[in-house]
Amino acid sequence: MSLRRHFQVHLRRVLAVLSSLLLVAAFLTAQAANAATVDVNAWYVLVNRTSGKALDVYNLSTADGGRITQWTRNNGNQQQWQFVDSGGGYYRVKSRHSGKVLDVQNASTANGGAVIQWTDGNGTNQQWRLTDSSGGYVRLINRNSNKALEVQNASTADGANIVQYDDWGGNNQQWQFVQVGGGNPSPTPTPSPGGNYTNPVVWQDFADGDIIRVGDAYYYSASTMHYSPGAPILRSYNLADWEYAGHSVPRLDFNSNAYDLNGGRAYVKGIWASTLNYRPSNSTYYWMGCVEFNRTYVYTASAVDGTWTKRSQINNCYYDAGLLIDTNDTMYVAYGNSTISVAQLSADGLSQVRAQQVFQTPSSVGTLEGARFYKRGNYYYIWLTRPANGQYVLRSTSPWGPYEMRQVLLNMPGPISGGGVPHQGGLVQTQAGDWYYMSFVDAYPGGRVPALAPITWAGDWPAVQTVNGGWGVNYPRPNIQTNRTVASMIGPDTFTAGSLGHRWEWNHNPDTSRFSTGNGLRLQTATVTNDLYNARNTLTHRIQGPSSTATIELDYAQLANGDRAGLAMLRDQSAWVGVRRDNGTTRVVMTSGLTMNSSWATTGTGAEQAGANISGGRIWLRVNADIRPGSGRQARFSYSTDGSNFISLGPAFTLNNAWQFFMGYRFGIFNYATQALGGAVTVRRFDLTTP
Repeated sequence: MSLRRHFQVHLRRVLAVLSSLLLVAAFLTAQAANAATVDVNAWYVLVNRTSGKALDVYNLSTADGGRITQWTRNNGNQQQWQFVDSGGGYYRVKSRHSGKVLDVQNASTANGGAVIQWTDGNGTNQQWRLTDSSGGYVRLINRNSNKALEVQNASTADGANIVQYDDWGGNNQQWQFVQVGGGNPSPTPTPSPGGNYTNPVVWQDFADGDIIRVGDAYYYSASTMHYSPGAPILRSYNLADWEYAGHSVPRLDFNSNAYDLNGGRAYVKGIWASTLNYRPSNSTYYWMGCVEFNRTYVYTASAVDGTWTKRSQINNCYYDAGLLIDTNDTMYVAYGNSTISVAQLSADGLSQVRAQQVFQTPSSVGTLEGARFYKRGNYYYIWLTRPANGQYVLRSTSPWGPYEMRQVLLNMPGPISGGGVPHQGGLVQTQAGDWYYMSFVDAYPGGRVPALAPITWAGDWPAVQTVNGGWGVNYPRPNIQTNRTVASMIGPDTFTAGSLGHRWEWNHNPDTSRFSTGNGLRLQTATVTNDLYNARNTLTHRIQGPSSTATIELDYAQLANGDRAGLAMLRDQSAWVGVRRDNGTTRVVMTSGLTMNSSWATTGTGAEQAGANISGGRIWLRVNADIRPGSGRQARFSYSTDGSNFISLGPAFTLNNAWQFFMGYRFGIFNYATQALGGAVTVRRFDLTTP
């Protein structure tokens, strides 16, 4: 055989081998292309390989045609996506924020065709198959055009367009799928540059909390009983620093004049253990609360600090409710005391479709209540408290059960000296995937205050991270990168705005015709009574712990005979410092002995303990309150006629630290008549300071 012939034969053999290898490689490549898998119950952030930025619904749009861009990753709902199976290896990619899916605009087959969001019609231009790239990255190929999802021009800028283009395997076409809140154990939260935070994260009375995250903002909703507006909402961007943000219930509109102090009173009624959640599919916040054990009200708003509207009354008491918006947009409520039930709501969330018992608390555990309802991975969780010293969790693969139970904590030492066991409250997941538990701690006489601890998961069960066997006083600040700041929850208010800030709540509904703001807080007398507990338009402010001082500058020139105006330590046992005018004589007095019985009926209207004649038309009134948990805590009263030199007035007032009134002490600004309406005072300034 010639050398040439030998070479040709050898070459054919080599080519045959290479051809076989290429066929094998092609087969393996085809297998790899189909290897990308997703959990259709999970949510993912899609991170681009070129830019490191996340697939994002631009400007939080909820509209058909909303732009799809890339943006710096923050794990907000507008960056979270779920894969909805279309069959045949294709998926729709649904936004958690808007409920809409990725869509090639106008079913284009051209390079550069825009990718937008649109209502899910399961069209082929909304269907994508997953093709593996190296290093765990995936390309998304559109069924209609057979083109790949890419960042246009391989941009690395925030706001860059997402388009389709021929599948050439470029890094700008490759995406990493980062599961948010999956079934794997989450790591212990890592410290951020901010160091530690200290519990309680808010030392004010905010009990029965529900906590959620929407985008990069965290919201905490609390009980208010008979105070109006009700259901306050706090906001944070890092879970450690909070500000007042709004109220879900603008007025206690609960079909009873008692909430107006008209023909009755509503002390320790009203709003307790309600629930707050956000529904991405219609960009709506929902608040629900059972009132007086027999009816539940639903309020909604498009923004927590916007206008809230009462939408419906459900004639079933969702006692200690927890609202879940499921991954398929179905709304459920978990509720009950020991007998735990779940209700499914109508598509609009305003009525009940069905309800059934899902769990009966074992007698060995005692009482379980304070439900919060979550879904994580493939499990549903009902978070329950054993008042006031334990926390339990139920778990099931169906909202209807059957549920299994585990103890989360019992008699765990708390972070506040003299305070109770952290319990109740709720769970929240950060943008980075970490979980936290915001509980509250009984800390009377000040009330119940929020405390935060990290949560880890093992075997799909949650566990509180402890410090020396207890709830930590300090933990590393959550690993949340943000430049946003919040307003202080203390400090001055000069009432120059046209409305009151969210820090203020009235004792029962106010008579809106008898007060005004803009040039100070003008309080006209709204009630003729000798009982502060019956007086309308007493404006309250929470006390900052562990101790703080409230001071008001009061213009009393228009006080009428028989009027009483001042600054109170307000609870079921109360005292106040203020001015009274009788027979043309004006005096500053300290009054104590205002009391209620266990049915919240007045048993004492108070007696003057000290006083002095005053003149000039202006006075500064001050209360210093020590609300550290425990008995024997005191408030002290003083006044000044020049705003600088304060004179102590009357004996120290010992605060009642029993829990039965539920709400803690508050500062209360009041003006009521004992003879006839017509008088008025103006509060020029309020200040809340700490040592």
